[in-house]
Amino acid sequence: MLRATTPLPANHGKGKPFDRLTLTHDQRRIRRKVLTLPKGEEVMVDFPDAVTLEHFGGLLLEDGRIVEIVAAPEPLFEVTGRGGEHLSQLAWHIGNRHMSAQIEKKRILVPRDHVAKTMLTGLGAEVREVVETFSPERGAYHDHAAH
Repeated sequence: MLRATTPLPANHGKGKPFDRLTLTHDQRRIRRKVLTLPKGEEVMVDFPDAVTLEHFGGLLLEDGRIVEIVAAPEPLFEVTGRGGEHLSQLAWHIGNRHMSAQIEKKRILVPRDHVAKTMLTGLGAEVREVVETFSPERGAYHDHAAH
């Protein structure tokens, strides 16, 4: 079995990958796991601490080869507000519900959830269904992906 020794950041410049693995945001948060590559080879990931593998980052294998990591498109809600202050208020409510969120300057991306959609539209947000890659903020004290 192949072993991953080091996570590589996006655009690492360490060489061409021999294979590519597409993972959701939850799957990209990893410490110890066996991953199966598209061609059937297995890779044992065993890092000392949990890491979030970046879109277009990679796994450096002990034999020197690289597996490229690609973020999978996921069904999300795009949340927009009436301006910066309103978007900040919406972010507070999302955080208060302990939802994963990708916070950007003019929008917030969250996983699709009908209860959250009802709450956000009730707060005056515009909520639109999108399918995009998702890189949520990680919590300061715990990781929601582990739940």
